[in-house]
Amino acid sequence: MEPVSVGIREFRSRLAEYLLESDRPVVVTRHGATVGYFIPARGARADLDRAALTEAAVRMNELLRASGVGEAEVDALTKEFRTWRKSRRK
Repeated sequence: MEPVSVGIREFRSRLAEYLLESDRPVVVTRHGATVGYFIPARGARADLDRAALTEAAVRMNELLRASGVGEAEVDALTKEFRTWRKSRRK
């Protein structure tokens, strides 16, 4: 994968973008000389991943509606699960 080369000022001003969205290594330069590298730990979430998550959420809501489970039941189960999980950590 070909790295992208950026100046140190651009890297600093767009740091959040590089940290959260970059899927390519970044060569950081100052006056044309390489001063560092940024290697992303994970790639950006692809549009297909977002579409799949959206589709899963829609399908889950349909299943909950069809089974008659309401928001109150989901909230109660969520609280119960969190309590159970905390008790297992101790």
